[in-house]
Amino acid sequence: MSTPPRPAPSADLAARAARIRLVCFDVDGTLTDGRLYIAADGTETKAFHVHDGLGISLLRRAGIAVAFVTARTSPAAEIRARDLGVEAHTGIKDKLACVEALRTRLGLAAEEVAFMGDDLTDLAVLSAAGLAAAPADAQPAILGHVHWQSNARAGAGAAREFCELLLAARGAGQSGDAGGARQ
Repeated sequence: MSTPPRPAPSADLAARAARIRLVCFDVDGTLTDGRLYIAADGTETKAFHVHDGLGISLLRRAGIAVAFVTARTSPAAEIRARDLGVEAHTGIKDKLACVEALRTRLGLAAEEVAFMGDDLTDLAVLSAAGLAAAPADAQPAILGHVHWQSNARAGAGAAREFCELLLAARGAGQSGDAGGARQ
């Protein structure tokens, strides 16, 4: 999962990243590669990358709230969220309303919320986020609505790269002490 080094973020991007106190992630096509594995009994499974999981754990350790917000009803996403100690909102048809409710509950301003998504179902919430991000393989139709795009693909380090951007903006950078953090 080697990605080329990134240039330093622009002053605008760094300022946006420094304000973030809540990060919401779409699941399918953002935290996963977008493929669905369906067994003969109808059970749906997904693959999540441990590097992304550790990045999410480091965000939480830095005091940043994290939530998964997905349109699909997904026991796999709920289990992964529980494992990482983050909220899971599955089966959400209006992602913007869900993120706004989270923001209000936490007493945050819109500019303190980041969202990472990959497709048209994320467009409204990406447009409203203080910092909007997308994986390298996001759908082109949303790219004009994001502030930052990962060099890494969905489900293969894109979320980790975003987490590191946010941590660096707080002066946390990559933590050399990730002991006990969930992957």
